Parts: sequence; structure tokens; C-alpha cells
Amino acid sequence: MRTRPDVIETIEVAGHEIHLDEHGFLFDPQEWNEAVALEIARRVGIEMTEDHWDVVRFMRTFLAEHGVAADARFVMRYLDARASEFDMRGKDLLFRLFPYGYVGQACKIAGMRQPRAWSTG
Repeated sequence: MRTRPDVIETIEVAGHEIHLDEHGFLFDPQEWNEAVALEIARRVGIEMTEDHWDVVRFMRTFLAEHGVAADARFVMRYLDARASEFDMRGKDLLFRLFPYGYVGQACKIAGMRQPRAWSTG
């Protein structure tokens, strides 16, 4: 369990107070909804497409089923089939969708807490 961050930013999204840590991650993943995802995406420079939403929904489902955030390798494997349509690997598609990284963009948008350490595969 992560300790309480030094700085918590409160933002308003659709009439609800949402709490972000000093790096822009949700402090409480239970505050996540699609409106929150859109606001965080805007903040990190991502215009959400159906492909972005597909990744975010996969991540949210993984979290609900396993109780932990999906490691990037799981998301890359999930994207392998779709990526092959474009002659690329899932890893390439993931970083095309989230060019500043899985943790820095995808995890924030999907409402994950900031990981302590993370492998991007």
C-alpha cells in the first residue's frame, strides 16, 4: 500500500472532487470514471480514441479481476492481435497510443495509483 503523498491536488470533474497525487495519479482509484479519464487524458496530452479506450477498459477489467494493475507486458500481449493488422507488435502499438509511456499516460488515464516500480517489458 502506498503511503499518503506529500501533495494532493483537488480537481473538479463533472461536479465531483477528484484527488491527484503530486505526479497526477489518482490518489483513490475508486474516484475513476470515464469523465475523470478524459480530464486526465487532456492533462497528459492524449486525445482519446476507441483504441485508447480499449486499452483503458482492458486495464480497468484487469484491476477488477486481479486486484492489481496490469503490468505493461499484459497490455502488450492484449494488443498483439490488433497490432499485427498494422504490421507491428503490441508494444509498438501501446507506445504509439501512449507515446510518453505506459505509466506516465496509460496508467494515469486508467486511474491506477502510481506504481513504486514498474517494468515496461
